[in-house]
Amino acid sequence: MSAEIICVGTELLLGDILNRNAQYLAQQLAQLGIPHYYQTVVGDNIARIKAAIAVAISRSQVIIFTGGLGPTPDDLTCEAIADFFGSPLEERQEILEELQRKYAARGRVMAPSNRKQALIPKGAEILPNPTGTAPGIIWQPRPDLTMFTFPGVPSEMHRMWEETAVPYLKNQGWGQEVIYSRMLRFWGVAESTLAEKVAPYLDLPNPTVAPYAGKGEVRLRISAKSANPEAAEALITPVAQEIQAIAGLDYYGADNDNLASVVGELLRQRGENLAVAESCTGGLVGQMLTEISGSSDYFWGGVISYDNSVKAGLLEVNQEDLEKFGAVSGKVAEQMAAGVRLRLGTTWGLSITGIAGPTGGTESKPVGLVYIGLAGEEGVTSFEHHFGARRGRSLIRHFSACTALDVLRRRLLLN
Repeated sequence: MSAEIICVGTELLLGDILNRNAQYLAQQLAQLGIPHYYQTVVGDNIARIKAAIAVAISRSQVIIFTGGLGPTPDDLTCEAIADFFGSPLEERQEILEELQRKYAARGRVMAPSNRKQALIPKGAEILPNPTGTAPGIIWQPRPDLTMFTFPGVPSEMHRMWEETAVPYLKNQGWGQEVIYSRMLRFWGVAESTLAEKVAPYLDLPNPTVAPYAGKGEVRLRISAKSANPEAAEALITPVAQEIQAIAGLDYYGADNDNLASVVGELLRQRGENLAVAESCTGGLVGQMLTEISGSSDYFWGGVISYDNSVKAGLLEVNQEDLEKFGAVSGKVAEQMAAGVRLRLGTTWGLSITGIAGPTGGTESKPVGLVYIGLAGEEGVTSFEHHFGARRGRSLIRHFSACTALDVLRRRLLLN
């Protein structure tokens, strides 16, 4: 027994609207422990909607539609469903009265086109919409099939799902188990390398382990199906602990953690603080840190030393070293870190200097070359990284900022 999501709307296919409804419903189905294997996006076309229905009902028992319930000619979801099952559309007086009441409450007169929203397949139950004008339906056109329709407006769909659809599914015997997940997060290791290290875990039946990668971060999602979240957590925890031990320092956090929040918590626990000096990242590390509530406890400030005059004048980088080694060098990165630490009087100084491109690279110093400096009580050091020109300016800056935070994270854990 499984559920399937069909999202209707040509605007989704064109990319004009991000399909957050499918994401929300997928998460909700997991919380109910309802298996969900397929999603479809289809345009505003009756023939194609019917084709999607034909495929969906051949493999799933709960079909959830979003979109296509409005009053305009291209809102075709109910019409397509009724036509597919050979059921007539009937105007429901209670829907019509509710529409008229809502328009009157807003001081408006309902347009004749809105009567279309009162047409639903004969025999279907009304799925109330407390906030919008488009009601949905709950319909069992045959004993082994349940169909839901929701408007495409996320806020309306969320409330309709939570207040009506979830209780209905539970009353029908669905949602007796939960699918609970934990996301483990890693930095500084390739997805293929991590997958090889944890290969035996990727074949587990329950919990399951699946790798993901994006923007330099590797994630492992561990999901368990059980009677309740506590039982699922009990299945997940030992597997997560074993994977963390295998990954070592490449593992940095779980679920909603990010590198800035993890570094901040480590600094807070140690009673230490940080200042940053950024060149090619232009304040990105500072932004990441200050997105965390309470970061003023450990982040004292930063210097965007984009021009060499700022590096020399404010951070006291040696002018001769700038001329001899260049602004993009380990020598300069170290002096930037030491300089901002001294200027702001912090425990740690962290710096970044590099070539984010697409211009400015040379044969000896290509686009993507970045140096990270770290200064502390035990001295100053620098790290050379090559992020590659092909990633583009935005990703090079992102990789640089995250890697700088990761450099500090690893030092804090080892000290």
